Amino acid sequence: MNRAIAGMLERYERRSSDDDVNALREIFQEITLCGLWRAKFFEQAAFYGGTALRVLFGLDRFSEDMDFSLLAPNNRFDLAPYCIFVENELNSWGFSVKVETKKKTKRSAVESAFLKANTREQLLSIDATEEMVAAFHGRRQLKIKIEVDTDPPPGFSTETKFMLQPIPFSVKVYDQPSLFAGKMHAVLCRSWRTRVKGRDWYDLVWYVARGTQLDLAHLEARMRQSGHYNDDASLDEKTFRLRLAKKIEELDIGGARSDVERFLTDSSAVSVWSREFFSAVADRILTRNSHQ
Repeated sequence: MNRAIAGMLERYERRSSDDDVNALREIFQEITLCGLWRAKFFEQAAFYGGTALRVLFGLDRFSEDMDFSLLAPNNRFDLAPYCIFVENELNSWGFSVKVETKKKTKRSAVESAFLKANTREQLLSIDATEEMVAAFHGRRQLKIKIEVDTDPPPGFSTETKFMLQPIPFSVKVYDQPSLFAGKMHAVLCRSWRTRVKGRDWYDLVWYVARGTQLDLAHLEARMRQSGHYNDDASLDEKTFRLRLAKKIEELDIGGARSDVERFLTDSSAVSVWSREFFSAVADRILTRNSHQ
């Protein structure tokens, strides 16, 4: 195993097969960022979402997919050339991985690709025990979805973060108030269908615990673009808080808890969850308005 990869693995406690898969996925994510950096992707795009929060800001839960936003709308953006860089980067570090763009069946502002690897084969490459590897079917694939928003809502801010593994490189990322706005948009507007996304609520608590300000102007821009806010007046703090209170009233606490537990190293972190708990958390949200 490559020495740099061995060094990256030292950050993880690997006591179960799930621990091994989470570690492997996160290493893939970080090498993906390195490949995108080599391709100069961050000259026109920024990283955002749960994985950005995990990898660059220390969120204490694992995350699966990788979300990016162009810095300005571009309906001619092509993700495919960057996928070649990502695949080559992962292969150069000793992993057998394929990265393929997703063919669109309808018009969309999102460009997608999937990183795919044989789970058992790659676990063996990081010296997972035979007992751990045996837990996975021989054809099971580890997948990471990569998405790029080619028509981003306006008003976000970015910063540059530096990573040191597997080599030193830089990543352009939304700043934390803009990230919080994106997460709050998911909390308020995501369609739950049959299962609530408990990860959204876990991240909300993480932001509030750290005193992160919520960028109301960027939240409004996201809600207008998705059709969830159409008032003539700007989104103010009172209106935002009323909408959040309604979502808390509707929240399936048990479903939210079960969704996020598999991404946590300590599931007791969500044992206190209740509507009263989230109402108390909501009261502590700090806001900023970048229009002002």
